[in-house]
Amino acid sequence: MQLSFLQPLFDRPGPWATVYFDTAQNDESGAKRRELSVREACRELEEQGADAATVEATREALSRVNPADDPSGRVVFAAGGEVVLSHRLSRPPQRQITGWGPLPRLTPLLELTGQDPDCLVAYIDRTGADFELRGAAGPEDAGQVEGQQWPIHRTATADWSERHFQLKVENTWEQNAVEIAEALGSAYEDSGADMVLLVGDPRERPAVHQALPEAVRRVTVETEHGGRAAGSSSAVLEKAIAQAREEFTRRRTEAALDRFRAGRVGTDRPTDAVEGVPALVEAAREHRIDTLLIRLDGADLARETWVGAGPDQVAVGRSDARALGESDPVSVRADDALLRAAAVTAADVLVLPSPNGDGSDGPDGSIDVNVPSGGLGALLRWTYEPGNA
Repeated sequence: MQLSFLQPLFDRPGPWATVYFDTAQNDESGAKRRELSVREACRELEEQGADAATVEATREALSRVNPADDPSGRVVFAAGGEVVLSHRLSRPPQRQITGWGPLPRLTPLLELTGQDPDCLVAYIDRTGADFELRGAAGPEDAGQVEGQQWPIHRTATADWSERHFQLKVENTWEQNAVEIAEALGSAYEDSGADMVLLVGDPRERPAVHQALPEAVRRVTVETEHGGRAAGSSSAVLEKAIAQAREEFTRRRTEAALDRFRAGRVGTDRPTDAVEGVPALVEAAREHRIDTLLIRLDGADLARETWVGAGPDQVAVGRSDARALGESDPVSVRADDALLRAAAVTAADVLVLPSPNGDGSDGPDGSIDVNVPSGGLGALLRWTYEPGNA
């Protein structure tokens, strides 16, 4: 999960009001519940010390939330008397979360927006393709491409001239596949998608897949369901898209944990993975975090750290933070400090599954959820020499 959309939260100082708000039902009783929830959130902010202007800005933003537009709710971040960012949630919070502190409360966002990858869906036929980005904000148009429109259809005769015509048809298909692949590669780069799903014509689809640039082909899968024609969308296609995104996340998680296990601290050799708050804080200061690993039930998430105004001004102790140039550091949760650092330095964030009640590794036994210890770890951008710490 990339957190670049949170950048507005780090372009200005706090303190910050954070409210994760459930929109309830879109009926009369739901409206009453939302009104009570808004009052409760504002009351809690006032009790935690929020200034009147920021409380009022938060109240106005929450009062405008519409369950028809945001059925799972929204999170609102406010500071200095104005709402800086409001973001749609993918699933409703089990309880309303309200916070007032030096940093925005970010960790619940990881769970409530999910980490389904942004998927670029290409609806393909033999004449072109339509592209659609599937992300947290819902389906978005991502462009289209039209290839040669003639000749497209083959005939069934064995006459020599007709066979020659059929070859020209197949050449058109092949040329169109190349053009679709080129346009799809550009759309993938422009959209920032994590993966690509090919939908549509059973002959043209694999030809496009084969013609894709290697970097795009590695993150591309196909489905036999659906097509480019109007009305070809179906519940089966929607299920196939959801399954493709889930499978991509599972593979990405397994690969990250394999790399983490192979490179974690614990030996005297160079490593490209760290765990534990002290090591993570050091990596954050040096902008070395490539992927921040978080298990949401980890004990270290709430551990105290000290931060200054800059995202790299983070330390385990108050005196250490002062040594970084911050005269008046403040105490914050480790997860919020590390998520701020990850967002500002364009690091990825990966939420790990929590252990099962029976102590087994994962739903299919394939993922070791017992690492990182304390619930926080990281894959690094370059090899780290433990002896040089």
